[in-house]
Amino acid sequence: MNDRKIIHIDMDAFYASVEELNDPSLKNKPIAVGGTSKRGVLATANYEARKYGVRSAMPTHLALKKCPHLILVKPHFDQYKKISLQIRDIFYSYTDLVEPLSLDEAFLDVTSPKRGPHSATLIAENIRKEIFKETGLTASAGVSNCKFVAKVASDYNKPNGITIVPPHEIESFIEDLDIEKFFGVGKATAKKMHANNIFKGKDIKSYSLNQLTKLFGKTGLFFYNISRGIDERPVVPHRTRKSLGAERTFEENKFELNALLHSLDKISDEVWSRATKQNISGKTITVKIKYADFTQVTRSKTFNHTIRSSDELYHIAKDIMSDNFNENLQIRLLGITLSKLEGITIIKAGTQLSIDFNVF
Repeated sequence: MNDRKIIHIDMDAFYASVEELNDPSLKNKPIAVGGTSKRGVLATANYEARKYGVRSAMPTHLALKKCPHLILVKPHFDQYKKISLQIRDIFYSYTDLVEPLSLDEAFLDVTSPKRGPHSATLIAENIRKEIFKETGLTASAGVSNCKFVAKVASDYNKPNGITIVPPHEIESFIEDLDIEKFFGVGKATAKKMHANNIFKGKDIKSYSLNQLTKLFGKTGLFFYNISRGIDERPVVPHRTRKSLGAERTFEENKFELNALLHSLDKISDEVWSRATKQNISGKTITVKIKYADFTQVTRSKTFNHTIRSSDELYHIAKDIMSDNFNENLQIRLLGITLSKLEGITIIKAGTQLSIDFNVF
């Protein structure tokens, strides 16, 4: 039995929840994101709409038959991506072993966390609280020692819930699991399993490896192992991040230097906050300026040392901005990016060393 600690975080009706934040009048009403054309398909639906049988990937005309008063909302993918990056920053503050599956879900291996308690359960709770505090959105979590069980568990207490399956409960958890919950079991495979009297995990477990291989080919080995709680797949982090930044698009174009520098100061604080959460900094600072006519310039400065504070970041960005400021051109967007990233050690006052109590 492995001693890994795996968390699967899944945002609750992510796109729809973001739209409810944008427009609070949508709360407690059935809404779906996307599918605004007659021949469209829904990207997702909130939990109110799901009560009527409305689901993601459902054709619009069918969704409206099930729920005639369904409200269709145009998607805002740029905002979803921005919030998703905020959420990932929280993940990376606990571990570098983060495997995003989409904008709204990810696996985390917290066997050796960078901060916080050495309990996957407490880390998952902390992450959910931090996500809500920073974004106003809720997330559900599954905690176990393998990816398969953690992912299935995250769906058990949705929305805004957590399910922990410790190692000694995995076998019984899988035995009671409907085979439709198994990874790789679609409608065709489920039909084939039902024809062979396989309805739950315990039924798969009753078959030998040879029998499962004859029925399902190479996938038979996966079913054989997973029905016994064997899933050694590692959490595979995506490629190393090469840069970190933030930008602001102004509601009205700006041309006064003082107003622009005030915005630049706020952007510097945001970039530095995200960097320190991940214990990283950078040696190169890039300022992006987009003008009212949508033309843009980027200017960079590289140093021999990593940036050490938000103030230093701001003053360098300010110098770059001032050197390239043209009072005759209105500006619609400003951005700051840190690159040539390196890990740094940040010790906060009053920080207490974490103690491993071997809590799952």
